This record gives sequence, structure tokens and C-alpha cells, in this order.
Amino acid sequence: MYAIVEILGQQFKVEAGKKLFIHRMEEAERGAKVEFEKVLLIDKDGKVTVGTPVVKGAKVVAEVVSHLKGDKVLVFHKKRRKGHRKLNGHRQYLTEVVINEIVA
Repeated sequence: MYAIVEILGQQFKVEAGKKLFIHRMEEAERGAKVEFEKVLLIDKDGKVTVGTPVVKGAKVVAEVVSHLKGDKVLVFHKKRRKGHRKLNGHRQYLTEVVINEIVA
């Protein structure tokens, strides 16, 4: 059983027991239970239910494991023959959650 759920503006495929890295949820404490109610699709043993736009009464229950920073991404700009070079780095703040159950 899996579901497609929208979390903080992004869509994820989730299954019970799986680990997921999402954008930082500042309001969620470590160990807190969170519920995501924007479930767009549910597949239950081959029976697919597609929401219009969301599936009524469905939700995903997860637990916050930790807050962390992602890997550094380097962005390098260069204009040839002009001597212009620019290096910029970015590390995204993430929240690690574990999916406990999918309620359909």
C-alpha cells in the first residue's frame, strides 16, 4: 500500500515504515506526530483511488525523527573571456520523518 501526498508544496510517494526527508518543519518537535491530509492518490493492493483533488477521509500519519542540514550544493557561474567567475554554495534545512501509517 502506498500513497501520493502533498507535503509543504511538494508531492511524495510514501509507504508505511519508510523514511522521508522534507523541507524543514519548524513547528514540529522531535518525536512529535504529524498528519498530512492532502492525499492525492492511494493504491491499496492494486485498487487505485484518485482524489479530486484530494481523497476524502484519507491521511498519512508520520513521526518527526530529526532536523538536519542537507549536502552542500555548489553553483558556479562563469562568463568566458571576461574574467567573471562566481561560486555560490547552499545547504537546505531538512526534516527527517518516518511514515507510521496510511489511513484510507
